[in-house]
Parts: sequence; C-alpha cells; structure tokens
Amino acid sequence: MVNEGPNQEERDDTPAPESALQADPSVSVHPSVSVHPSVSVHPSVSINPSVSVHPSSSAHPSAFAQPSGLAHPSSSGPEDLSVIKVSRRRWAVVLVFSCYSMCNAFQWIQYGSINNIFMHFYGVSAFAIDWLSMCYMLTYIPLLLPVAWLLEKFGLRTIAVTGSALNCLGAWVKLGSLKPHLFPVTVVGQLICSVAQVFILGMPSRIASVWFGANEVSTACSVAVFGNQLGIAIGFLVPPVLVPNIEDQDKLAYHISIMFYIIGGVATLLLILVIIVFKEKPKYPPSRAQSLSYALTSPDASYLGSIARLFKNLNFVLLVITYGLNAGAFYALSTLLNRMVIWHYPGEEVNAGRIGLTIVIAGMLGAVISGIWLDRSKTYKETTMVVYIMTLVGMVVYTFTLNLGHLWVVFITAGTMGFFMTGYLPLGYEFAVELTYPESEGISSGLLNISAQVFGIIFTISQGQIIDNYGTKPGNIFLCVFLTLGAALTAFIKADLRRQKANKETPENKLQEEEEESNTSKVPTAVSEDHL
Repeated sequence: MVNEGPNQEERDDTPAPESALQADPSVSVHPSVSVHPSVSVHPSVSINPSVSVHPSSSAHPSAFAQPSGLAHPSSSGPEDLSVIKVSRRRWAVVLVFSCYSMCNAFQWIQYGSINNIFMHFYGVSAFAIDWLSMCYMLTYIPLLLPVAWLLEKFGLRTIAVTGSALNCLGAWVKLGSLKPHLFPVTVVGQLICSVAQVFILGMPSRIASVWFGANEVSTACSVAVFGNQLGIAIGFLVPPVLVPNIEDQDKLAYHISIMFYIIGGVATLLLILVIIVFKEKPKYPPSRAQSLSYALTSPDASYLGSIARLFKNLNFVLLVITYGLNAGAFYALSTLLNRMVIWHYPGEEVNAGRIGLTIVIAGMLGAVISGIWLDRSKTYKETTMVVYIMTLVGMVVYTFTLNLGHLWVVFITAGTMGFFMTGYLPLGYEFAVELTYPESEGISSGLLNISAQVFGIIFTISQGQIIDNYGTKPGNIFLCVFLTLGAALTAFIKADLRRQKANKETPENKLQEEEEESNTSKVPTAVSEDHL
C-alpha cells in the first residue's frame, strides 16, 4: 500500500460541496437518551462522560461538532466521517484499474477472434477453442463468492494486486505453449487469467462508490467498465494483424510468440503500476452516502446474511436475471463472431476482427454516455429500459442483415447493436448499487456477473450448436428471444433508488424526522437501516 503522511493527504484531497452527519467524538449522550436498537454506530465514535446532550435539543447536528474534535485515523486507517472530500488520487486509481482490466479482457478474446488459426495451429476442434473463452465464464461461478468475501475482508488494494498478479502470471505461462502439441499449456495459462478475472469484474462499482463523489460515481463506474471493453476491442483488432493465416507452423509459432510477449510485457508493467498507485481508500469519504455506509457497516456483519438480504430484494433479483440475459448474449456473440462472419464471408478474418472492434468501440461510447447521463438525470429505470429495448432492436436488425453479402452493412448494424448492448453493462452495475444500498457493491456486482457467466456459457454452447447445424440466422434468433424476455422483465423492476435518497437527505430533514419518533432520540451521527 502506498503510504502518505497527513500533510500529503491534505494536499491530495479537494473539498466537495457536501457535509457529513457525524458528531464530534468528544460529545457524549445524556444518560436519559435512548438509542434505537437498529442504529449502528461507527466503531471510531467515542463517548466522553464529561459532556452531555439533552434529548430535547433541536440544534442542527453539525452544532455538536467542534472544529478540533475530528476523529483521528487509527493504525488501521479509518476515515474521518465528519468531512466529505474527494481525493485527486481517485482518477489515477480508476485508470490503473481500467488498464489491467483491459489487459485481462484482451486475453479472454485473443483466441476467439482468430478461432480458425488456433484450430489449425493446435490441431483441435472449434469447440475446444471456444472453451478457451468459456473457461472465463466457468471459473467465475464457483470463485465469485470466495473472492467477494476476500474483498470485504481485505479490501480493494489486496484484491487489485492479486488480480493483476494472476493476470501477469497467466500471460507468461502462455509463452510455454508455442508448439502444436502444447495446447494443454495454453489452457493452463488461460485458466490462470480466468481466475484473475474474478478479482476484476466485481470492482468497478466498488471503486466508484469508495473513491468518487455523488455527482461522478456513475461516470467513474463507466470508465472502470470502459477498460474491460477496450481490452475486448483490442482483442478483436490486434490478433488478426499480428497472427496471419499461414500454413507454415514455425512461422505461425513465431507470430503467436510476438503476441504473447507483448501481452506479457504489458501485464508486468501494469502489475508494477497497481502496486505503486493503488490505495485502499481515501482519507475522507467522498459522498454522504458513502459516509453513512461506513457508519452502518459492522465488523461482525454476516456475509451470508448480506447475500440472503439481496435475494429477498425482488427488484434486485429481476435485475440479476435481465443483466445476465443481456451480458450472456454479448459473451456468446463475442466468442462466436469470427465463426459467423467467416460463415458468410470466407477469408475475412481481419474484417471479422474489425467488426468485433466496431461492436465494442460503439459500446464503450454508449457506456460513457450512459454514465454521464445517469450522473445528470438519475433516471436509472428509464435509461435501463430504453437501452435494453434498443439492444433487442439492434440484435434483430443484425440478425437479418448478416447474410446480405455486404460487409459495410454488417459494420453498421453490428456497431449499432454494440452501442446499446455493451453500453448497458455499467448501467446494470450502478442500478444494482442503487437498489441494494447500503449492501456491499462487490457482492451485488458479483451476483450480476455470476448471472452473466451462467447465461454466457448456456448461450455460447447453444448458439454454437445451432450455427453448426442450422446456420447463423437461427442462432441469432435464439438470442433475440431471450433479449425479448429480458426487456419484458426489466419493465417490472421498481426504481427504488436507495443511495440517491441517502445523498439527498438534509441534516434538517433528518433531525425533524428523528424528533417525530415517540419516546426515542438518537445520536445525530447514527442512521438506522430501516430509515434507509
């Protein structure tokens, strides 16, 4: 972890126009004051028996705090909840994360984008090469919950370093697979990278919430997801350029080695940057919602209890299903795109990669636009619904234009579909955080990704078999049916924006609401879960 002294921290933090509801640690409660049993008080709050506050007091909560009474971080570094600031380091953190997520995503799709070339080099079936992509989906399912627990237990920095290190290791292992009979070695390298992905996919919304203010959190989440999509885009573009479709096995091995060496070097550089730049969390919470989230967090909180509460949230369960249908369709399309394009346009491996690039670049643009729009409008339900419907429309148009014989038409229709399909991904993350606040962002995002991996495996295997036996159109119609189901279920999700409510609460309104409760008064810093 990068350590900074207090003065350096002060220089790195810039104030945000928000104030937290936190009382001075030196302030105590009068013996007659009772605290509601659902209230959770942050462990760093201390009670001084020499000072008392009468329960009938109607003063503004901030009036209980003294300028000199700010809580000081302990050796474990708890944040001062009485100050709301955003750190300048936040953009460096999210950009470094975005870059190593990009590197991992590249390794996911680097085989699928030149599926036929790797089939020829290793002498294996198309299904075996498809599994090099699907193993990313398969390993995520059993490992998500343990990794989400590790995220809660050890924090962002430990998870970031571990994920980046595994990504680097997997990249270098693949260099041992440059002979046709060494296909098992490349499988091992890909499996290591797939484990690294488990330490990556659930982090965008967590990084955004921990490091960014209320008016930039959705944009930050989009930037974090942006890196993953950029990696997929580069994975479609670069492999067909670096690895030409040639018969000579030795020359082919040489071209493959160039690609593996480049990605190994990039992964190593990013690991070093993660170690240097990545920090657990800022000194001060960046938003009121994050400050309240810290106050509601108990070190003894049940991890399985949190998961159980999430599955009792009907709106979140519906989002898990609809997100999985959309993202699963994207995973299947990405894995099988080369096969579909070659089916109708033989010898166009490079253009197949470019079409994939177009899908992802358009999706990255959609993701950034949707993130900025959410920060300005806060219309999570409406935006998600519109994007989902347009994804379905784009998929239908792509399905019925793929076989027209004009590549330029495929570029346009695929790009339009990608703008909405991949632009939906950060929307799902942020909508989930809103619906589940103050539960952990890592757990909610992880459950979304489990759904995506499950549907991705089902769709990839099913669509691949349909394409092999009946052609590309029936295979794409198969996906259209499930996207229609996803759009219909999205309409039933209620926009219960809990995080937005926490950010909009004013100290005056909160105090007034608390005073209306009969025979009960609370410490001004305490917030009940029922109230949220």
